[in-house]
Amino acid sequence: QTEGMPDPGKGSLTTHVLNTATGLPATGLAVSLAQLQEPGMQWMELAQRWTDEHGRCSPLLAPGQAKAGTYKLRFETAAYWQGLGHTSFYPFVEVVFTITDPAQKLHVPLLISPFSYMTYRGS
Repeated sequence: QTEGMPDPGKGSLTTHVLNTATGLPATGLAVSLAQLQEPGMQWMELAQRWTDEHGRCSPLLAPGQAKAGTYKLRFETAAYWQGLGHTSFYPFVEVVFTITDPAQKLHVPLLISPFSYMTYRGS
């Protein structure tokens, strides 16, 4: 492995957003990833993506980029719903989680409607 290059055998982080009001993928939804930095406990943004026609985006952490720590995915749901002509009770959704094993492939799906959301650790 070349010094400073990600190890392709290491884990990655992906997401998938589904609109449960229509049963279709959430297309064009902005997603950002931040990591909690110590000392000071400040969030540092690492990536920003938009979902494609399948409700997916390119990996937020490519293989080998993950490190143990606390991360936050932020989904800009108000702008998404506004683009569809709806209002949303939740202006955004933040999902905070901890990576303990950076070698694991992590998938964090989000299911949304204008008045609810659900997330889980996928595979």
